[in-house]
Amino acid sequence: MKKSAVFLDRDGTLIEDPGYLSDPDQVRLLPGAASAVRRLNEAGCLVIVVSNQSGVARGLITESDVDAIHERLRTLLAAEDARIDAVYYCPFFDGPEAIVEKYRRDSDLRKPNPGMLLLAAKEHPIDLKSSWMIGDKDSDVLAGRSAGCRTILIETSTNPPRNIHPHFTAGSLPTAVEIVLQSVAR
Repeated sequence: MKKSAVFLDRDGTLIEDPGYLSDPDQVRLLPGAASAVRRLNEAGCLVIVVSNQSGVARGLITESDVDAIHERLRTLLAAEDARIDAVYYCPFFDGPEAIVEKYRRDSDLRKPNPGMLLLAAKEHPIDLKSSWMIGDKDSDVLAGRSAGCRTILIETSTNPPRNIHPHFTAGSLPTAVEIVLQSVAR
């Protein structure tokens, strides 16, 4: 039986975004993130992180760095009885800043393309039409829409509303999760 998933962007949605995060000790959960993820877990939703990581292609971080950061994220969440069910990330980037040849290319995985969400749906029992994409960037909303999910844009003072038409907007992940849970309860 297929389940609903909540796809979460990583940087700026779940954790602070210092830019090209390479040190697991710098991982800081945003306020209320762990309790929001725990509420999704308790509601029976799959929680899947989908994150563009062009720093790999840019030579600023390695895939090992990204894996260590995701392990730290899992540890911080577990300390508050919350869990993510899977993590997908895109190390590819097609542009002059991409200095690592292996990762210099366009990819369907890179948001705003829906590739990470489609791959997750192929590897897990996910019903995309009853699923959600929550993130703080246009590319998150566009990826979610392209995959057939409902979308929530987290708006902040540095991230004002744009003309991308998310299904909902919220000021934080906990508020976004409240929107999801109210919808699931109907």
